[in-house]
Amino acid sequence: MPTINAGTGPGHSRPEILTRLRRTAVPWATPLYVGGIQLGAYATARLPGPRRTELLRAHSTNVANLRAGRWRTLVTSAAFVEHPLPLPYGAALLAALGTAEARWGTGRAAGVFLAGHIGASLLVYGGLRAREHGRPAHGPTGDAPPDATTQALDVGASYGFNATVGALAAAVPHRGIRAAATGGLLALATAPVLRRGRTFTDAGHLAALALGVAMGAGMRPATGGGGAGTQQG
Repeated sequence: MPTINAGTGPGHSRPEILTRLRRTAVPWATPLYVGGIQLGAYATARLPGPRRTELLRAHSTNVANLRAGRWRTLVTSAAFVEHPLPLPYGAALLAALGTAEARWGTGRAAGVFLAGHIGASLLVYGGLRAREHGRPAHGPTGDAPPDATTQALDVGASYGFNATVGALAAAVPHRGIRAAATGGLLALATAPVLRRGRTFTDAGHLAALALGVAMGAGMRPATGGGGAGTQQG
């Protein structure tokens, strides 16, 4: 007589059930993170102007810090914002990071966020350094004129946010929805980069989104033969 495991059935093995329970767990790191950077923003806003600027600049992923080997800013820059988060942006950040945490678990969601934040910061840094080397020399010393972006304030959660949104879009099981979501997001992020008044932050947002899409594609569950476009989830 075959043995039947209680509580399981076809397609619902115990490991699958545990995985689903983990994925539907209530996010806890997301509200702590968003609440922390919001409280920090209110605290730094009370500092005298020069002291506040000095603090934010010390944790910025700008050329001056990275060129000097202050690599810790690749992480600490995500813990500061220049101004308190507006309500719509704060809600969107909570929704995106919370969804990722509930779906993938705290560790993997944090990994996507940090990989996007750090990866985009390094790509922007590389682009700014290349532009710096390509600028013509000027003056009797042969140095290029100073670039305002070298000491720019570059803190915040936007790179990690874009990476997380891109990963969520690329991990959608339904092929049509996935293509529309990722295509639309990439188009929206590309538009500011193509305009005349673009900034290095615009390029960073596009880079972070592209990194997130790549990570999300890697985390998308495999589907059965011929069913890639019909799986619901």
